[in-house]
Order: sequence, then C-alpha cells, then structure tokens
Amino acid sequence: MSKDYKYLFGPVPSRRLGMSLGVDLVLPKTCSLDCVYCESGRTTVLTTQCSDDVPSGEVIQELSVYLSSHPDLDYITFSGCGEPLLNKGISDVVRFLKSQFSEYSLALLTNGTLFYRNEIRKNVLDIDVIVASLDAVSENVFKQVNRPDPGLDPQTIIKGLIDLRQEFTHELWLEIFIVPGLNDTHEELEKLSEAARNIGADRIQLNSLDRPGTETWVKTLEPSERQRVLDYFSGIEIIGTHAEFEQKKLISDEKDVENKILGLIKRRPCTVEDIELSIPVGKPLLKSCLGHLCDQGLVTSEKQKRGEFYRTT
Repeated sequence: MSKDYKYLFGPVPSRRLGMSLGVDLVLPKTCSLDCVYCESGRTTVLTTQCSDDVPSGEVIQELSVYLSSHPDLDYITFSGCGEPLLNKGISDVVRFLKSQFSEYSLALLTNGTLFYRNEIRKNVLDIDVIVASLDAVSENVFKQVNRPDPGLDPQTIIKGLIDLRQEFTHELWLEIFIVPGLNDTHEELEKLSEAARNIGADRIQLNSLDRPGTETWVKTLEPSERQRVLDYFSGIEIIGTHAEFEQKKLISDEKDVENKILGLIKRRPCTVEDIELSIPVGKPLLKSCLGHLCDQGLVTSEKQKRGEFYRTT
C-alpha cells in the first residue's frame, strides 16, 4: 500500500480469509470489551455507544481511491483496533462497496456484543461473512475474560447472536477464544457448547493466544489440551497459529512449484538449471520438489553429459 491511508491497512494474508484488506472503523482503542487476550492492547474507551469519530465519508473516499485499481483481494474486512459496529456509518460503507465494488466479498470481525440491537443487525445484513466471538456464558467468567462495559451481560449477547442468525442469510462464523484456567473448565465448555448449538453458526472456530495479549499471564492452549476442548463441540475448527499458517502457506507454495515443474518437463526433459531459468525460486526448493515428485512416481531422472535430466513418467 504505497499511499498513506488513515483507515485502511494491508492487504494482509489472513489465517481465515485469504488476502484481506483491513478497514478500521473506530479510533484506537474503542471497544465494548477489554479482553485479557487482545493483541491490540488495553481498551482506552470502553463503551457500547456508537459514534462517528471515524467519519464514514472519509473511509469511503479512501476505499474509492484504493479500489480504483481493482487489486486482487479475497475479502475487504471490517476489523482493526476496536469494535467496528461502534461506527454509526458502517451501513453507509457497506452500501458503497456493494454498489460500486460488488466484485469484492465483505467480512466483519466483531466481538458479537451489540447484536441485541435491531438497528445493528440491520446494518450488517449485506455483509458476506460475519465472524463473531463468544468466549463465556457464565457471568463471572465473562467478566474475567472479556472485562465488558457494565451494561453488557452474556445472556443478552447470546440472544442477540441467535436473533442475528435468524435474520442473516449469509455466512455466520462463531469464534471461541480459549484462555486456559478461565473458560476451559468442564462447566464453562458445556455452557459454551450449548450456546453454540442454539446460535446455529455455519462454522465454529477455536482460537487461542498467538501473539502477546493484553495481560502477560494469558497463555496459549497447549496442543495436548486441544482435543479435550474440541470434544465438547460438533464440527469445530482450529484456527492455527501463524507459525502453522506459514507452514501451510509453504506447503501450498511447494505444491504450486511442483505443478509448474510438471507443466514444464512434460513438454521436454530439463535439468535443475533449465528449470530454474523458467521457475526462479532457487535450487534448494526445486530439488526438494523434484525429490518429492520422484518419490510419488510422477517424475523420473536420467543422467546425461550435460547433467541430470528430469521428465514426467
């Protein structure tokens, strides 16, 4: 992103949404929760009152400029350093994008606390994917994990999510963030599982600490504990760490290189040096991919005077 934008960030490779352009609709850090695990730090403005501190017209202007070149994006995502639904003008931004740049899918990352309000639900009905959080059902656990605005309670939040599911016709994903020692007890996981069934989201995703959280004592969910938590839910997905995400990306990159190699050598046998001229990713990766292809029986090699030639079988 060459131009300096005030409200746009990225595009960034998202663990869930592919290549995503972020849209930040609130001033840092304005939120209805002050979660102990939040990677954006402590909430400085704890509120459930919507405002126009970030003018929707300015956001629309930035989006108009940025999207005029029609960049390759998987999603435009309302996220950032606070709760996007606290912006009074989010519906204006959604309408603009759907009318002027309808080729892009829209996503909303939200803490899910404000859907008990009819007008909030109406504001998001045209968004393609909503990823809403729910970390606790018990009042005491809710206060310990999410440290909410005093006007919020978990039962009202859950009822709002149920109402959203009944009105929202697109993809609704529910994210549950596990803070070991707080919301991973048998009692709380049973309640979270029941709430998730009642909400009826299209996907349920399990998350845990990947970057430093607001409170240093918050730890990640150990891999050895994952299955115990997963057993409480039906069809739940794990949101991998960024290290796992990068490894998946590497595997994806290697698969792409392998496909390119096959496309090249099925036309004529090539040495590693020949392949590198067409696929300049470095000899170590090329040799690794060729070794894998040979192990699979898709490629064979033959030594000649000029070197070792690879061909498809």
